[in-house]
Amino acid sequence: MSAKETAIVVCPGRGTYNAAELGYLAQHHADKNEFRALVDAVRRVKGQVTVSELDSAEKFRMGLHGTGENASLLIFACVIADFMDLREHYDILAVTGNSMGWYLALACAGAVSLEDGARLVNEMGALMHEKGVGGQIVYPIVDDEWHRDPSREQLINDVLTESQARDDVSVTISIHLGGLIVLAACEPGLKFLAERLPETDRYPMRLNNHAAFHSALLNHIVPEAQSRLPREMFNKPQIPMVDGLGNVWSPYSTDTQGLYDYTLGTQINQTYNFSKAVEVAVKEFAPEKVIVTGPGTTMGAPVAQELIQHRWHGLTSKTDFKALQVKAPYIISMGLADQRALALGT
Repeated sequence: MSAKETAIVVCPGRGTYNAAELGYLAQHHADKNEFRALVDAVRRVKGQVTVSELDSAEKFRMGLHGTGENASLLIFACVIADFMDLREHYDILAVTGNSMGWYLALACAGAVSLEDGARLVNEMGALMHEKGVGGQIVYPIVDDEWHRDPSREQLINDVLTESQARDDVSVTISIHLGGLIVLAACEPGLKFLAERLPETDRYPMRLNNHAAFHSALLNHIVPEAQSRLPREMFNKPQIPMVDGLGNVWSPYSTDTQGLYDYTLGTQINQTYNFSKAVEVAVKEFAPEKVIVTGPGTTMGAPVAQELIQHRWHGLTSKTDFKALQVKAPYIISMGLADQRALALGT
């Protein structure tokens, strides 16, 4: 029996590398020269600025670092490098991720090689930059204590119903994200949502440089992606993976054609249920820890909100969660310095 603690690993998606994360690779992974060279080589072949150059820039620029063609592989490099460190300290039972984080989970689990994972992420990032349409808006469905708010849930349902009755807008649920709903919409739909969703704190929030991912608005991306990325890239994973439908892909039973079809089909143009992925991962594998890799610090809350929904470890509120994190942290976010030290025993 392993002496290591057991964990599931959560990979973040787009939008998690911002000004505060500039230099993340250089600061935390200066020792991984071979891996960083591999990722940079994928960029050089395409004539793109390398990940190392982006990470070492003097200043963060949203128009450079935040675009799909650049942000995607930059985040990939940070996640995979963090995962390499985690494997030395934990018995990793399963991996999952949010949205683009699914591609990262594939690489973590060995369902694609690191080089092919980098190619996958880079090509999808470029596709979204070149041919993505619409955008995404985030809105909360919980109150200040992270309890589900029926009035907000009803509001979202009403807005979706109204949008479906109109021919000039397209609005669908893009991601179930714990206590948040991410809505995908065409440009008129984004304006419609801004008018219908009451302002609360910083919401409704439009995500910068994000297209209408996980919606039918990106049906045209599916054949493009499949033409650029061959099925032969995909293997059976070495570690179980939980996808955005809550399905478990096992090392023993994964059909690689099915994995390809999901990743470059369903995952692109259908709703991504990160909430279900978290629920299945913790219930199926019962880890001693849930670890969210860097970069960024935004994914811990959605994970905690979903655990509260299921009363996991007796959690019933944000207050409960904060108390547990002080006493015996269950969710560890590597983007936070103190929690990173806790995760790696440094």
